[in-house]
Amino acid sequence: MSEKTPLIEADRGQDAKAIHLVNSDGFSEWAKSLTGTQRAVLEAQKFTGGGYQVGIVPDDDGWFAVGGVANPKSLSSWCLAKLAEELPAGTYRLAEDEIDKGVAPALFGWITAQYRFDRYTKDDDATDPRIFLTKQVSAIDTAVIEAEAELLVRDLINTPAEDMGPAALEEEAERLAKRYSASLEVTRGDTLEQNYPMIHAVGRAAARHHAPRLLHLTWGKETDPIIAVVGKGVCFDSGGLDVKSASGMMLMKKDMGGAAHAIALAQLIMEAKLPVRLHLLVPAVENAISGNSFRPGDVLKSRKGITVEIGNTDAEGRLILGDALTRASEEKPELLIDFATLTGAARVALGPDFPALMTRKDETAEDLIKAGREHDDAPWRMPLPEAYAEWLKSDIADTNNAHGNSYAGASVAGLFLDKFVGEGIEWAHFDTFGWRPFPKPGRSKGGAAYGLRAAYHMLRARYATN
Repeated sequence: MSEKTPLIEADRGQDAKAIHLVNSDGFSEWAKSLTGTQRAVLEAQKFTGGGYQVGIVPDDDGWFAVGGVANPKSLSSWCLAKLAEELPAGTYRLAEDEIDKGVAPALFGWITAQYRFDRYTKDDDATDPRIFLTKQVSAIDTAVIEAEAELLVRDLINTPAEDMGPAALEEEAERLAKRYSASLEVTRGDTLEQNYPMIHAVGRAAARHHAPRLLHLTWGKETDPIIAVVGKGVCFDSGGLDVKSASGMMLMKKDMGGAAHAIALAQLIMEAKLPVRLHLLVPAVENAISGNSFRPGDVLKSRKGITVEIGNTDAEGRLILGDALTRASEEKPELLIDFATLTGAARVALGPDFPALMTRKDETAEDLIKAGREHDDAPWRMPLPEAYAEWLKSDIADTNNAHGNSYAGASVAGLFLDKFVGEGIEWAHFDTFGWRPFPKPGRSKGGAAYGLRAAYHMLRARYATN
């Protein structure tokens, strides 16, 4: 996002245009306070108080804005987003102090609505920012750091693979390490092949400047509870020798979306100074095609010692995650969370808006779903049925990486990952799309975070101190 001007500021009486929030039920009563001319102007704009409607009303020598919301007394993350997208550049505040008292959730959407991905082109339609003033000063920092994390995910996913390969993900990890005084260890080359053989196998066919690696960032006091966050970093997925179709490859720059989520969650944890010992692990690869590509029918060793027969080279994300989850488990974390753009089956089941969530414990799922609902980012739980584990059986290895039928693809992928998570570790797996195919207020088309705020607020509920 190019603009660096703060989009939310403390209200200290600066000049600003007023915004009135109404809903369709209360619009008629509210409109009685307007002049006939003002009501006629709104009628001409077909404004009725419906959700996401925006109106401009003349007022003496100036004007004020009016926005339609579901409930002015209970604002969501997106209540102000359409206003932030459509109003002229300038400075704004809510007209009613009582509504401003509950504005905190909507500050996030005010910022995200103004996102533009302009790395490669000048946006001739871009405008100066819309700045929002609020008296809820304590809510500003929270909204800003959460929005920054959301926009980081968007930027990373939207960037094409040539400029967002494994080396670029390493640069992002270096940025985090420098900003938060964290330690970063990068494993590549022969050391990667010896210690993380599945990560190496998946990434070995890529060009040298996209060579595979494992990024491992650590932060926090060693005496604090250990939390591990893992993200699938397949920076481009051709499908390998089980090559995808042209249409299937079109969005594969987003296959590192899990890594983007994991990096953003790590940023949130460190920015909030949560009292945890954080381990962030990102296996970063490109699943390319060359003479040394791993093949269907090959048997790969893993860091854990499990041997894996390759039933499909396009089921590569679970392979690199297997080695990373094994390494994360060696730290004996009390909670391990992974994010991955893992299966098309999850999208068929849930569409793009809901990340599939799989957990070992009911309590883990309940905590994440509760946090997500409270912050407009709810995941949807899917099962890990042991009855389907037999579908991963191999005749020549400990397991296959893909099953031979079309059923329960997301759950079977989750069962594969479960083999590599240490015994007794509380674990949550997000199978996320990482992409918004259709824009909504505050949520642009393109790279998108799903489950990020759910995970962050679940961690805050567990670990934040006053």
